Amino acid sequence: MAKNGAPSMQCPRSPDDVDLFGPGAPERWYAAYDVLHQQAPVMCLRGEGLTPDKDAFILSKHEDISRVVKDWERFPPTLSLLVKQIQTTGALAQEMPGLDAMIISICSLRPTQELWRAHRQELTDPWVGPGAGRHEDMITGHVDHLIDRWIDEGDLDFVRQFARSLPQRTMASVLGFPMEDIPQLETWGNAQVMAYVHGCGHNNKLTEEQTREKSELLDGFGHYVRQKTKEKRADPKDDMISFLTQVHYEALDRKLTDDEINGVVYAMLIGGLETTQYALAEQAQLICERPGLFQKLKQDRSLIRIFIEEGMRLRSPTQGLSTRITSQDEIFQGVEVPAGSSLHLRWAAANIDPDEFEDAKELKLDRKAVTRHLAFSAGLRVCPGAGLSRLEQTIAWNRLLDRLDDIAYGEDNDFLHQPGIMLGTLKLNLTFTKA
Repeated sequence: MAKNGAPSMQCPRSPDDVDLFGPGAPERWYAAYDVLHQQAPVMCLRGEGLTPDKDAFILSKHEDISRVVKDWERFPPTLSLLVKQIQTTGALAQEMPGLDAMIISICSLRPTQELWRAHRQELTDPWVGPGAGRHEDMITGHVDHLIDRWIDEGDLDFVRQFARSLPQRTMASVLGFPMEDIPQLETWGNAQVMAYVHGCGHNNKLTEEQTREKSELLDGFGHYVRQKTKEKRADPKDDMISFLTQVHYEALDRKLTDDEINGVVYAMLIGGLETTQYALAEQAQLICERPGLFQKLKQDRSLIRIFIEEGMRLRSPTQGLSTRITSQDEIFQGVEVPAGSSLHLRWAAANIDPDEFEDAKELKLDRKAVTRHLAFSAGLRVCPGAGLSRLEQTIAWNRLLDRLDDIAYGEDNDFLHQPGIMLGTLKLNLTFTKA
């Protein structure tokens, strides 16, 4: 992935060289995916399953990952096993130490496939899924507000001044939080994804100190959300939290509790910030690396949708997650995977699988079926906020194309990425010409 003066790092040449999780790994990911596809499409991580006697396996082929995510019974989500374990104790989830708000709400609102589907249809789709189009004017306003801040400067840090700020402002508006609270919301959002950035190994494990720090920070977030929930129960507005205080959840034939609303909001925040930020930053780089692409998109806006999907396919915001378990013995690519094994689904590798995509590493604006990538996963557990993220990206590029004549790389870019499992460019200096 090294480019434009980025420091060169030794690229893996064999499976023994592949480390997707260690220091500096993000700079070698895409070279590693070539090795995995060619030499180890199913890689075993000995003793790294849920218990020391179980193994984990990295899946990198599109056909394997697509099969796994679409079959809940055969490849149950790791979280569903935790929920079952909690339910067998007979204790209330909210009284068990160490559980975050999202897991607590899953135990009561969506512990089964049927309730997971109902949760999406009744509670989240109207706001961040297929119903996200209601936010078009709001998002456009945020995009223009951010562009107005730097349009006369000629250069900017695209990550700090645009890509990070847009989903922060959008998510605050959707949920009903004031703009002045965004700095504090960013701190809480960072705490929520701490494991995915600073955690170790494919399971993203935090140290005891990190776990304690995360818990303390999120206690503050829980208090904040409960206060906002109380205010909106008394005086509902046109926002998602107000909606959650008033809605009758048909699947359970009742209204939601404050703890359940807290859990839904937790899930919205954890999923609503990262994907869009990283997608926009990588798309800007794809444009800078391809002379004439900005003008092509500017002249034919029908290509924006394909460009966005191709961008997320080529440089997936979330590179991989260990989210599934085998419920029975399986065989992937000729490799035996025993029952009870953890599966690390490497979305980013699947999205450039040459057996699935013609010219897999090329950005093709005439590619057919462009949404078959797995950047948002697939099946029942597809990212609930995919609709909102796509809308943000579409509006962002339409307005950037309206208000700029070109963009190019600026000075002092090292193109390095944050640690963890998300493709997060740390900074991206650009120059541009105002339209």
